[in-house]
Amino acid sequence: MGSYLLDWANLLLRWAHVVTAIAWIGASFYFVLLDNSLSRPDSEDLKSNGVDGEMWAVHGGGFYHSNKYMVAPRWRPLPENLHWSYWESYSTWLTGFGLLTVLYLFNAGSFLVDRNVHAWEPSAAIAAVLTFLFVFWVLYDTLCRTLGRGRHGDLQVGVLVFALVVFAAWAACHLFAGRAAFLLVGAMMATSMTANVFFWIIPGQRKVVAQLRAGQAPEAIHGIRAKQRSVHNTYFTLPVIFAMLSNHYGWLYQGGNNWLVLVSLMLAAALIRHSFVSRHKALVLGLRTPWEHAIVGVALVLGVVVWRMPAPPSSVPMVAATSAPASAASSASAAVDAGPKPGTFASVKAVIDQRCVPCHNAQIQNKGIELDRPELIKQHEQEVFQQAVVLRQMPLNNATGITDQERDLIKRWYDAGAPAQ
Repeated sequence: MGSYLLDWANLLLRWAHVVTAIAWIGASFYFVLLDNSLSRPDSEDLKSNGVDGEMWAVHGGGFYHSNKYMVAPRWRPLPENLHWSYWESYSTWLTGFGLLTVLYLFNAGSFLVDRNVHAWEPSAAIAAVLTFLFVFWVLYDTLCRTLGRGRHGDLQVGVLVFALVVFAAWAACHLFAGRAAFLLVGAMMATSMTANVFFWIIPGQRKVVAQLRAGQAPEAIHGIRAKQRSVHNTYFTLPVIFAMLSNHYGWLYQGGNNWLVLVSLMLAAALIRHSFVSRHKALVLGLRTPWEHAIVGVALVLGVVVWRMPAPPSSVPMVAATSAPASAASSASAAVDAGPKPGTFASVKAVIDQRCVPCHNAQIQNKGIELDRPELIKQHEQEVFQQAVVLRQMPLNNATGITDQERDLIKRWYDAGAPAQ
């Protein structure tokens, strides 16, 4: 019952997280597009009223005219009913942290710890996760506050923040299970995105509004800081989304140098995002659309695709994986058929009994799957193939030491029609 309720909590939190993230990212992307698509107004009325930029748009059969005032409208008092964009951000972080807690922290021994990567207690792993979230924000925020306003400050901050992300990715992939490491780096950056909103963007805007309503000249620093953190957030967005989606693809985070995979694909995502941001400005200025950053990003993705391409099944060494315990690997691998002939049900069942049944039996039915009887293996043949062969997500963190040879056996059995005898 406890596992069933946790699955419901997982589903509902994931649902809420996705919905709020769509709202936040949609609003963020729209305002970035708006800021970079504004042109100086031609109308003398708009100029006299203090409009600094305007954009015309067509959508849904109607025309929209957006005006931006850098300070406040000159022709009327600042309205009391102002729309503030922050609950999308806060709700995304709260649901995301709830999901991290339910899925990873409550199951730290299974989801955070891979003893082939780093053998430590689940409690220590939980503390390390929370430390990652906090320390990255502190270091990132310090860089922004100390270097952000100096000469070439934006460039210096960008280079150092990238280096910080690279180090964090390397450290996470050497401390946690690959799946958890990828997600943690994304959560770490997402935490800083929400912290930007909570500590700088919204407080700065509130101070500006208060000063304007008091008849005072607003301090420029608040707008400068808000703009800086908003720009950072838009560049963080696509890398964070990649990190969050990556945990569904075991072949992505498994294997050596997985931190380089993470860094390469996050960098590719940031470059692609930069192309779209630059495109908005180029269209307003009548310049060439700068697609070269996106081309480099796509090339990086293709490079990773080629780099991580698996070897053909016939070239898989007929030995147990180094991550498997020697006794376990030898006993299960003895049942594996040699050569490319279809796997028999008996040999597949021997692998499933040793590699899968410990977490999928009558007493423990993770995800509601039971595999301790022949008819149940046949019933769940597609799930077994998807999770063990296609996605390579199971066994989780390869805790039971399944080998590539055994995965290939399951593939040959499934391709042959998954015979039940």
